[in-house]
Amino acid sequence: MPEEKEGADREAADTAIRRVAWISLAVNAGLVLVKLVLAGITGSLALEADAVHSFLDVLASVALLAGIWLSSRRSREFPYGLYKVENIVSVAIALLVFLTAWEIAVEALTGEGIALPFSGWVLVAVAALVPVPYLLGTWEVRVGTAYHSPSLIADGRQHRVDVLSTSVVFFALLARYVGIPIDHIAAVIIAVFIAYAGWGILKDSMRTLLDASIDHGTRDAIRSAILAEPMVIGIKDLTGRNSGRYIFVEAGVVMKQTDLAEAALVSERIQARIREQVQNVERAVIHAEAGERSHLRYAVPLSDLEGAISPHFGEAPYFALLDFGVKERRLERKEVIANPVRDLEKQKGLRAAELLLRQKPDVVVSRQPLAGKSPEYVFESARIMVRITDAERLADLIGEIEGEVREERAAGG
Repeated sequence: MPEEKEGADREAADTAIRRVAWISLAVNAGLVLVKLVLAGITGSLALEADAVHSFLDVLASVALLAGIWLSSRRSREFPYGLYKVENIVSVAIALLVFLTAWEIAVEALTGEGIALPFSGWVLVAVAALVPVPYLLGTWEVRVGTAYHSPSLIADGRQHRVDVLSTSVVFFALLARYVGIPIDHIAAVIIAVFIAYAGWGILKDSMRTLLDASIDHGTRDAIRSAILAEPMVIGIKDLTGRNSGRYIFVEAGVVMKQTDLAEAALVSERIQARIREQVQNVERAVIHAEAGERSHLRYAVPLSDLEGAISPHFGEAPYFALLDFGVKERRLERKEVIANPVRDLEKQKGLRAAELLLRQKPDVVVSRQPLAGKSPEYVFESARIMVRITDAERLADLIGEIEGEVREERAAGG
């Protein structure tokens, strides 16, 4: 069922991205026609350059659709998929952007152009074109971000830059309308804007093609997902990379002593949790190894901050966390945390047990037996031992634990 849901989600994402790409293609084609007509009426070099830019947007939209289709294909030669095709498409879009900037700059610096008289309605028409690429680009970036599509994000960013170029065209025509010829200067300004946008797209795409690490926020989310597993003691290494809109993760984790079958189940739980917390994770590889603890952590329910051990588990207002050195069994660290679930009407014990799981104890101490109760099942699944004690004070329990080592040594020696 999870695999079927994941496949359905991926198909829905591809459908949404393709729909946006087709709309982008149609809008760009319309902009080309309108700008060419207006450029013919006015003889504006800047407007003509902007039309060329929109035509390249059409080519970019076609490349975007091809990239989206190819990135979902798999074959024997490409078992990991062709996800990076989307990033290659983004590079192609960036190169088209640079080409646009170059053509505009050359035409502005060397071309003469023929200025034609025009009516005020032309200014209104150009002004109406200004918000179109911004709205389209913002929508593309939002959808691309939601579905982690780098090519759609790149296309959207390029369209948002079109707002600047079309705005410059408008002000150049307005200036010419009142007798100030700045058409060539406007064309050069457009070229600079476009080249800057192309650099941003190229930089982001090349990072992925060169297997740069995932961003810090995503890495922290993956780390948190791994450490949330009660059986995990620590993380030895964690690497991740983007491939198109998908993420590949590999982590070496240190687990409590366990057998291979249970380690495999724990790894599956970690993989599922990573996919729940991080979108578009295509593959998560977990390398598990058993680790030795330098200390043992005891969790003890307390009635008060003075150290009275609570006779109740779920209703205890506090829990003491005691870290004892493994060899000497001496107390190295003590921390007291509040129990925020003590006032629940139901499932206090279960919620308190889940609270303690996040603290990763090795032993839970209780004055009442937990056999047959929900906390016992929680602790058993996480390989946490439950210890029943008659001690009423925390200090007495600490002395009892530290004394066990002395008794063991005396018996052995």
